[in-house]
Amino acid sequence: MAYVSQLDEALEASRQWLDDLRVRLGWSDPALVWLAAISTLHALRDYLPSDGVARLGGALPALLRGFYFEGWHPRSRPAGNIGREAFLSRIHEGMHLNPGTDPEAVSRALLALLVERLPGAEVEEIKAATPAALHGLWPA
Repeated sequence: MAYVSQLDEALEASRQWLDDLRVRLGWSDPALVWLAAISTLHALRDYLPSDGVARLGGALPALLRGFYFEGWHPRSRPAGNIGREAFLSRIHEGMHLNPGTDPEAVSRALLALLVERLPGAEVEEIKAATPAALHGLWPA
């Protein structure tokens, strides 16, 4: 029965993160919040070196961690441009090019969530591992 309580705790932790993101974005649609979270986490994951991917993944709630790692291939990273516009484009694509979505606002909200919920040293290491072009998206 311990596994049931662990599952409940994992689900609740993920719900809290997603609800926090929903409030930050000012949205009411949970499906859109989910797309925002996963598309941004996947974009961030794909722009981090493998050790940064593991560091961030280990800090996420268990259920979000599973979705974060879904489809990840350690040896593949985006080819070519790893700049800010390519990162934001990746988020927008992950949100099905929803015309009402501002991928920069989405990325800023999720990065602010990470800053608030993760230990400061973890955040600094993850931020340092992101391409310099993305540093301006993190909260000051």
